[in-house]
Amino acid sequence: MAIKKSELYSSLWAGADSLRGGMDASEYKNYVLNLLFLKYISDKARNDAKNNTDSEIEVPQGCFYEDILALEGDKEIGDKLNKIIAEIVERNGLKGVIDSVDFNDNTKLGEGKAMMDTLSNLVKIFADLSLGAHGALDDDLLGDAYEYLMRHFASESGKSKGQFYTPSEVSLLLSLLLGIDENTRQDKSIYDPTCGSGSLLLKASSLAGKKGLTIYGQEKDISTTALCRMNMILHNSADADIAKGGSSTLSNPLFTTENGMLKTFDYVVANPPFSLKN
Repeated sequence: MAIKKSELYSSLWAGADSLRGGMDASEYKNYVLNLLFLKYISDKARNDAKNNTDSEIEVPQGCFYEDILALEGDKEIGDKLNKIIAEIVERNGLKGVIDSVDFNDNTKLGEGKAMMDTLSNLVKIFADLSLGAHGALDDDLLGDAYEYLMRHFASESGKSKGQFYTPSEVSLLLSLLLGIDENTRQDKSIYDPTCGSGSLLLKASSLAGKKGLTIYGQEKDISTTALCRMNMILHNSADADIAKGGSSTLSNPLFTTENGMLKTFDYVVANPPFSLKN
């Protein structure tokens, strides 16, 4: 029986929000979304192995989500979680994607038993989601859940800290104004110079048919770049080229040609942080 989207979304948000405590939503979101991503790659690896297909991301033995769940009540859960993530990063070249969050940070998660309880409860939020068994891996359900959580975290984070996410209605409007539809050629490229978590790029690409567009994006914030790369993988766009860094896309563009000229694209979309000062 398939998971109902409304049930999945509401249960994930309720569970995540109840454990936030005094942590700012702009920081807490990184822990929740990282764990959701770990659950996804773990279930996908199991599902791919069962179907004798290759997985884009290799999950080493001892690093599956059930191994994370086994850390419940372990006083070293934070340190061991970091080590599991480090092994996945090393095996798959995911530096800067899922290792940007420190699960052993006592300034954010508390010390001793407080940290152990917080993380033990946090990893259990996704324990009952047998994603591969319920068809969630086949219809973008989990990717949509990731977007749903980002939208709620953006709302909770406030105006200045919620700028990593573009509302789906805005993304759809901008994409339609560009004339992107199912007849758009698959070899067309799209670029977002202020890509945030990538929601605008993904919406535009999804309108272009099953294979989508060739995606490029630049984001200056390190943690937001990590969210974007995870978002791309969750939406079957792991080959998207997301550049990290630069004080400004205008003063420090990271996509250039061999002779130093600006790289050109078929489509350019952006929802820059208009309230950002300096």
